[in-house]
Amino acid sequence: MDERNEITIRQMQQAVDSWIKTVGVRYFSPLTNMAILAEETGEVARIMARRFGDQSSKPGDNLDLADELADLIWVATAIANQTGIDLTEAFCRNLEKKTARDASRHKNNPKLINND
Repeated sequence: MDERNEITIRQMQQAVDSWIKTVGVRYFSPLTNMAILAEETGEVARIMARRFGDQSSKPGDNLDLADELADLIWVATAIANQTGIDLTEAFCRNLEKKTARDASRHKNNPKLINND
């Protein structure tokens, strides 16, 4: 896929499904995918700790945050596909929930007020 093209969440779900059913042969079990999701989350955490935290990198460390975030999105998409979740609908509902719940919460948080 050309990286300059935009892709919708629905198209992403379709692309992951097509890839898994052709190149990947079939979906891993949901439990295996959950374990892979945890592994990918750990890889994102490792990069964040080294790039933005106090840990230093080891020689040969791959610190490609974009690639690891894409891996995280990939496996989350696979889990959504195999459990029948439409991520477009789920994301829209989640955004509405957060907007209603947090309408003034962050604006009134003294920890977030800029004290320049």
